[in-house]
Amino acid sequence: MSETFNLVVVSAGTSDPSSTRMLADRTAQRVAALAERRGATVRTRVIDLRQLATDITTALTSQLITPKLQQAVDALGAADGLIAAAPVYKAGPSGLFTSFFHVLDNDLLIGTPVVLAATAGTARHALVVDDQMRSLFAYLRTLPVPTSLFAAPEDWGATAEERAGEEANALDKRIDRAAFELVLLMESGFARQVRGESWQSYQHEFGSAGGRELGIDMESDLMRLATGGSAL
Repeated sequence: MSETFNLVVVSAGTSDPSSTRMLADRTAQRVAALAERRGATVRTRVIDLRQLATDITTALTSQLITPKLQQAVDALGAADGLIAAAPVYKAGPSGLFTSFFHVLDNDLLIGTPVVLAATAGTARHALVVDDQMRSLFAYLRTLPVPTSLFAAPEDWGATAEERAGEEANALDKRIDRAAFELVLLMESGFARQVRGESWQSYQHEFGSAGGRELGIDMESDLMRLATGGSAL
């Protein structure tokens, strides 16, 4: 029986059509094709952040997670792999993109392999993925693949199929490489093994990960003080 992977695509593009969504979709298609070639199946779920903008703002200002946002959180929690794509404005990933990941539980994505991708109106923003997005996902303790993706207007062209055998452009090659890296990491089961065998070795916040942070010592001096008691 072939293995099935859950792939979640998070796109923060705000226009329709969106180059950010286009880059994310093209990458997801390559992941699915490569996985199928290796005998696996990929189920893809797309989270379009422009449809969650109000819900994200509500979570930021009141810590209230709406049912619609909770569905996205649940999908991420069950993901074997993630593609995170953001438009770049003023030398940084969009506020919608960063706000979404700011409201997530810090323990939600531990060990999850991620392809990081960004689009912009100029190649001057090419380093945003590795300079800013990679650090955010390192803080969330994910596993970003080595190859990052960035597309400026001049990077777009016909797909490999449309070129009917012509040599793929640089963006196509990077997409292929990042997709292959993600497939290999999903196949390795790294995230499942980390969560199953090494979960307690990570520092967790009280109330995080849906109550899975059960290794917190409630009898420590700090926790007794936090709950209104006194340290011995």
